[in-house]
Amino acid sequence: MPLTRELLIGGKHVPAASGRTTEDINPYTGEVYATVAAAGPQDVTRAVDAADAAFPEWAALAPFARRAIFLKAADLLDVRGEQVAEIMAHEAGGTRPWAYFNVALAANILREAAAAITAPRGEVLSAQEAGTLGLAVRESLGVVAAFAPWNAPVILGVRAVAAPLAAGNTVVVKPSEDAPIACALLVADVLREAGLPDGVLNVVTNAPQDAAEIAEVLIADPRVRAVNFTGSTGVGRIIGTHAATHLKPAVLELGGKNAIIVLDDADVDYAVDAVTFSVFMNSGQICMSGDRILVHEALAEEFTRKFTAKVASLRAGDPAHPHTVVGPLVAASAARRVAALVKDAVARGATVLTGGGEPEGAVHPATVLTDVPKDADLYYAEAFGPVCVIEAFADDDTAVAVANDTDNGLTCGIITENATHGLAVGRRVRTGIVHINDQSVADEPHAPFGGVKASGYGRFGGRWGIEAFSNTRWVTIATQQAHYPF
Repeated sequence: MPLTRELLIGGKHVPAASGRTTEDINPYTGEVYATVAAAGPQDVTRAVDAADAAFPEWAALAPFARRAIFLKAADLLDVRGEQVAEIMAHEAGGTRPWAYFNVALAANILREAAAAITAPRGEVLSAQEAGTLGLAVRESLGVVAAFAPWNAPVILGVRAVAAPLAAGNTVVVKPSEDAPIACALLVADVLREAGLPDGVLNVVTNAPQDAAEIAEVLIADPRVRAVNFTGSTGVGRIIGTHAATHLKPAVLELGGKNAIIVLDDADVDYAVDAVTFSVFMNSGQICMSGDRILVHEALAEEFTRKFTAKVASLRAGDPAHPHTVVGPLVAASAARRVAALVKDAVARGATVLTGGGEPEGAVHPATVLTDVPKDADLYYAEAFGPVCVIEAFADDDTAVAVANDTDNGLTCGIITENATHGLAVGRRVRTGIVHINDQSVADEPHAPFGGVKASGYGRFGGRWGIEAFSNTRWVTIATQQAHYPF
């Protein structure tokens, strides 16, 4: 029997004003997992009404009281591993290790947000006028529109709302149609159980065909004062354009075409393990996944042989099986898209070292290619699936040039036993994040997370997240009467 969930507006579970619903499909079985309300523009306005009404009281709540809610929510989430594993498997084909990782990191994002609530914010300024005290203080903005994606649903669902709420804002979140429960309704359940007041967090689910209209109406509402979006670069451009049209700040965390560079001083066995994790964790459906594996020619033969053998041994299929590494993609259409990228690359001269072929439903086999030419779609397109390309390089200059040959700039991993060498190379790669002697997939709640170029702008994490969702205000206090010329 499918689950049924409604919108969350003003602390109440309510149907869409139209009464419409939409189906939440299990990508592995193709069965309906849940039926959720399909909001329309009227529902968006109702949600913003509730958030706007709740804002003054939430912004004025004592910091220690607000912090206590976040800490309790983190503890509540920590014990929901089994529930999250079930939801993520049904909604997005997530494996159990990936689900438990989502729980652990999301709980720590809440704890970091709690710490940020009571951390010192603002500065004392020198003043031109005698007897005047100048202050730069951080103040909340109002209502924030948040867009949460499906691929790391609990992590990114929590991240979409944690910093805005911690900064004293209220939020209307529009979750992905592919995982509305895991990336929003579950998050709201946990925060409300922890004591979050009614109306502070509102969830508006929608049918896929209504997504563009819902997003536009939400961002255009004059009471919405900031936007955050995590998702594809293509959709991010649209969200960013809407935000700019209405002069609203936005944090956009978008796609990546990430390289992992294996330098000539790397430990090959370590590199194989690191790269395998980076490429195939969550079936490659992570914005930080390694698409391009650049290996120094001195190690290329050994690395390729060992890496290909390891990839060929990865279990694919049922996300509920404890040994599955490569589960289904979010939909059968996503698997077909990945297969088309591989097919096009092969048609243009690429070689499949392992994997390839047609997907089985939403499951695409773990695939490694080499000799992918620049005119193949896969060379520049984000794979967002269990696929990578190996390319050998002769020197650091070549590796850096290839790594930078992309419109994206999210993250990069550099595998080396010489940190000085790795840092020298890493400083030349144009990404928002770089990991020396590690692969590309990493996230810590206190670190500034985000990319450059077509991978977006703004930063989540730590004090950077609070700054993104608050405003700096200049305040002066005159301790003596000023003198005026007239």
